[in-house]
Amino acid sequence: MSEQEKVAKSPKIISVANQKGGVGKTTTAINLGAALALSGRKCLIIDFDPQGNASTGLGVDAKSRKVTMYDVLVEEMPIYDCIVETGIENLYLAPSTTDLSSADVELVDDRRRILRLKESIASARLEQSGIEYVIIDCPPSLNLLTLNALAASNSVLVPLQCEFFALEGLSQLMLTVREVRDNLNKTLVFEGVVLTMHDKRNNLSGQVERDVRENLGALVYETIVPRNVRLSEAPSYGLPGILYDKSSRGSIAYRRLAAEFVRRENSKKPSKPLELKEK
Repeated sequence: MSEQEKVAKSPKIISVANQKGGVGKTTTAINLGAALALSGRKCLIIDFDPQGNASTGLGVDAKSRKVTMYDVLVEEMPIYDCIVETGIENLYLAPSTTDLSSADVELVDDRRRILRLKESIASARLEQSGIEYVIIDCPPSLNLLTLNALAASNSVLVPLQCEFFALEGLSQLMLTVREVRDNLNKTLVFEGVVLTMHDKRNNLSGQVERDVRENLGALVYETIVPRNVRLSEAPSYGLPGILYDKSSRGSIAYRRLAAEFVRRENSKKPSKPLELKEK
């Protein structure tokens, strides 16, 4: 082993999770990953959602997904066999298909089923390939796949849409994270909360932002992702929004989010448990 390999730092593994669908979770995963990659940081996005939206959004069509996260999780194939290039320098993808939806049933008799992803990533020794960040796009539910992701991760990034029920369901995610931390992954922390789908023309968006910041304080990123048509259009062209339209408000927001993410990394303080204030 070379001296470079000896000092190689393990990649940081981040689950992008929220059991509520339609909150900008996949959009956040692929645009944050792409922005970090474009800044020179090698990233791997793991598409852990059977819908495969992250794979589609990065231009990897279903027919070309020969080895997927189903094969890694259920068939125990090496994750390296699954990883493909995205066409974006420094950005790689472990794709998914609908086959992954059967994982709960197929692994029901495996006592270590919740640790399969963690063990697969650990055995791959991704640090030797220079990967600095692994971003896991979780499904919109607290099922076996999400538990695998949390067990394998260092932190959880929560996209939270600026709508009326923004905080509804967050309590359950918090409880799940605590259970995982208590029983499976003692180092798991909250990376932070990203406000998405903000509409400055809507008074409700402003009210939700104030409520969330009052409840969660410094855990909420300063950067707010606006509701933006160009971000919605980008996946149909197989591109992250930050490349589909570099000048759009959504693109600018995700570039700012990546910059803020890096700043937080460089001045990281111990994370406190995430708690909602009683009303």
